[in-house]
Amino acid sequence: MADAASQVLLGSGLTVLSQPLMYVKVLVQVGYEPLPPTLGRNVFGRQVYQLPGLFAYAKHIVKVDGRAGLFKGLTPRLCSSAIGTVVHGKVLQRYQEAEQAEPGASKKEPVSSLEQVLKETSREMVARSAATLITHPFHVITLRCMVQFIGRETKYSGTLSAFATIYREEGVLGFFAGLIPRLLGDILSLWLCNMLAYLINTYALENGVSTMAEMKSYSQAVTGFFASMLTYPFVLVSNLMAVNNCGLAGGLLPYAPTYSSWLDCWSQLHREGNMSRGNSLFFRKVPAGKRYVWEERRFR
Repeated sequence: MADAASQVLLGSGLTVLSQPLMYVKVLVQVGYEPLPPTLGRNVFGRQVYQLPGLFAYAKHIVKVDGRAGLFKGLTPRLCSSAIGTVVHGKVLQRYQEAEQAEPGASKKEPVSSLEQVLKETSREMVARSAATLITHPFHVITLRCMVQFIGRETKYSGTLSAFATIYREEGVLGFFAGLIPRLLGDILSLWLCNMLAYLINTYALENGVSTMAEMKSYSQAVTGFFASMLTYPFVLVSNLMAVNNCGLAGGLLPYAPTYSSWLDCWSQLHREGNMSRGNSLFFRKVPAGKRYVWEERRFR
């Protein structure tokens, strides 16, 4: 019980610290660019037009809404984090209890490392999927609270009132807008991360060397970063579908057309070359072949 409480507290702390980063990221994903490009230098020292990075964007939000404005959508996100941590831990605990209750559990023959990775990854997949499914309504509310910055709306001003608004306007399905691409992205990222880490640890690194043992401990983090990069389009599509056509300016034209499905959203982003929009918040290049429209605060 104490362990679960400490995990919730740690997760809540990280959520609060990362809130401004997520806030800026979501607004960039939607395509909102409140500040025009400026002439700067890239990593090679060449002069190029760049879009404002994380700190410039955050400074603009503070200028408009004050420092507290950076934490819009924090309450439902904290709820999502806490509930997700508890559900995730409970599912894994059930797996452990079921394994220990099996007859002859202590006399089982050791399984191969690959079998162990497959078993643990499968359990982790179920635990993460259960947590995502239960907390997705809070995720939807978080995103919509953030996107209100674009049109200066107050439609989703509180967590409980947001639940009532979504249910009244969209029904139960409204709470799960963007769920499918989010689940697919999480599952693909998990399997890519764990299988790549297994391959690296098994075939690329030698055993018995202290430096190699240290490298193995970092392989999970490296493969996790690589997997998240590959599955980023699922995150982008999921977030766009969560706010699409919900009555907010950020989910309507000129920022986003009304997508018929997440596959429609994916195909349109792919055609426009926007599959990585918002992936980086530093050294942001001006989109090739597009012009900045000041009145709309976006590129087209």
